Amino acid sequence: MAHIDAGKTTTTERILFYTGKVHRIGEVDDGAATMDWMQQEKERGITITSAAITAYWKKYRINIIDTPGHVDFTAEVERSLRVLDGAVAIFCAVGGVEPQSETVWVQADKYKVPRIAYVNKMDRIGANFHRVVKMMRDRLKANPIVIELPMGAENDFRGIIDLIRMKAILHHDDKYGATWDEVDIPSEYKDIAESSRNHMLEILSDFDDAIMDKYLSGEAVTEDEIYRALRNATLSVKGVPVLCGSSFKNKGVQQLLDAITLYLPAPSDIPNIKGINPYTDKEEERKSSVDEPFSALAFKIAADSYVGKLTYIRVYSGQLKTGTVALNTESGKKERFSRILLMSSNKREDLQEISAGEIAAVVGLRNTKTGDTLCDQKHPLSLVKMNFPVPVIFVAIEPKSKADEDKLVNSLTSLADEDPTFEFKTDAETGQMVISGMGELHLDILVDRLVREFKVNANVGKPQVAYRETITERVVSEIKFIKQAGGKGQYAHVVVEFEPCEPGTHFQFESKIVGGTIPKEFIKPVADGIKEAMVSGVIAGYPVIDIRANLLDGSFHDVDSSELSFKIAGSMALHDAVKKAKPILMEPMMSLEVVTPEEYLGTILGDLGVRRAKIEGHEKRHESQVITATVPLAEMFGYATALRNMSQGRAFFTMQFSNYVKVKAEVAKKLLEKMGLAA
Repeated sequence: MAHIDAGKTTTTERILFYTGKVHRIGEVDDGAATMDWMQQEKERGITITSAAITAYWKKYRINIIDTPGHVDFTAEVERSLRVLDGAVAIFCAVGGVEPQSETVWVQADKYKVPRIAYVNKMDRIGANFHRVVKMMRDRLKANPIVIELPMGAENDFRGIIDLIRMKAILHHDDKYGATWDEVDIPSEYKDIAESSRNHMLEILSDFDDAIMDKYLSGEAVTEDEIYRALRNATLSVKGVPVLCGSSFKNKGVQQLLDAITLYLPAPSDIPNIKGINPYTDKEEERKSSVDEPFSALAFKIAADSYVGKLTYIRVYSGQLKTGTVALNTESGKKERFSRILLMSSNKREDLQEISAGEIAAVVGLRNTKTGDTLCDQKHPLSLVKMNFPVPVIFVAIEPKSKADEDKLVNSLTSLADEDPTFEFKTDAETGQMVISGMGELHLDILVDRLVREFKVNANVGKPQVAYRETITERVVSEIKFIKQAGGKGQYAHVVVEFEPCEPGTHFQFESKIVGGTIPKEFIKPVADGIKEAMVSGVIAGYPVIDIRANLLDGSFHDVDSSELSFKIAGSMALHDAVKKAKPILMEPMMSLEVVTPEEYLGTILGDLGVRRAKIEGHEKRHESQVITATVPLAEMFGYATALRNMSQGRAFFTMQFSNYVKVKAEVAKKLLEKMGLAA
């Protein structure tokens, strides 16, 4: 996991070469990387979809997922971290901790994923290992434990010092770095190696009493003691071993592989997986053992032209055999596993069974979505679902011919199954199909896939900002839904309190019903009705977010009440409340980082001021200036071209979603006038 262009795919390609998985090194720049198999990935030189592969190093089996670095595809990182036991965070020795580095680090913190850090590109001009370690400490609030030092940097980078064994490692360039010499540390690096090793032991003494006693008494600490303490620090997510190298120059990757097997957890090291039994609503645990009942999480759906729909699963407990039927606790439906496939990027190998700790793709699942739990029918368990960011940008799309119409809907459904941050709907007023995603690149790739993979011809509009609406006051809405149309009628009566809730929480619901004024089976439909009604607000029809609903009271009819009538009442309560609760428009704000030569700094800062950006600061990084700011997404369309023109093509930027904020009154007025609505 890393920021874009830190070298994730290049490092993965070296791992596949050294583990014997491939017999020639695939280069990203040549469009020949094993892990970047999609046509769009080969053309653009970026990773778009996370690719899974299995390799063997020494006596260990390693499941690897190479994730994208571009923020538009952050869902790929989120779902990979949810199912993997450890992560390698790669940092560019020049850029250090960059915006997406912080995003993936926070995601890993959320899932408590143990990780090791690899400072790559030590051969690049401007490489500074110690600066990257300091940035990890300052920006990520991490506890980096340096276990390797680089010998030299930039063009002078020639090898690595192992601080545990106190040896210098020199890779053989003529053998693609597959072999190396271990020599004594050169005299000019002896002092820094000694002080760095002492600092490492000082940190490790916090995790190991034996090391603390020896360190304080001046005794020699053994290599095994250091390995044990490093493993404890990593598994407890209290320390991060830091390595270095240059994957492109074939230096340091085998040492990284050793570190993966030494410090990152095996499936048996992770805590028991916890979930809720859907029948009892009680928490249950499963050990990572083949003797436990089967449980797995579906973390990725992919369309495959040969076998149809592929569902990637991580098995947490038990075993799964081909032909087995399991329960999907989210949909409540049974699913049959007709084939189990071991995936190597886009290549596949049939398996008869998989066990706890393994990752595979399965064929035959019809009603399973990303984040669903699959389990033994007699021992149901629902694992914690994944949360994905909301789309911030949308475009209108329409088929070019009648023949493309059905094909378009089917193709969009397949893409939405694959990608939880992609949504599509038909605009109720215009009748247009609208697709939503995480950014311009995200939608560009999806439209490209529609044309190439799904052979759909469509016209695509200009990108638009996905505004949101929310409420600013607490209100109580009382709704009586009564409908009599001969025979059985419909009756539902609800009293719901609505109030603003914490930004980013989207929707919260709580039932405060006492004494059975509304039966239990009608409470969830009220919540479902409110949630469904939130897709359209009252100001300009944008989705409503950040609302808390408390069901206070109500009544029902023995004959006429039904789940549907309470669902409709919930929907009506939401619309009634939003009108009364002083609704406002919200716009997506983006975290922006611009890296520019110093001579263009003033021009770029002036332009950002016009774009309503809030400048948070700028600092010198090597020969460049780095500007950090938050800026409304609405002001950033076409920024790539504008920045190129301002800097003669020498500046570049990265941007990612930050949060939704209230649209200022004058901006909201212009926006509504543009849409033909009264402010």
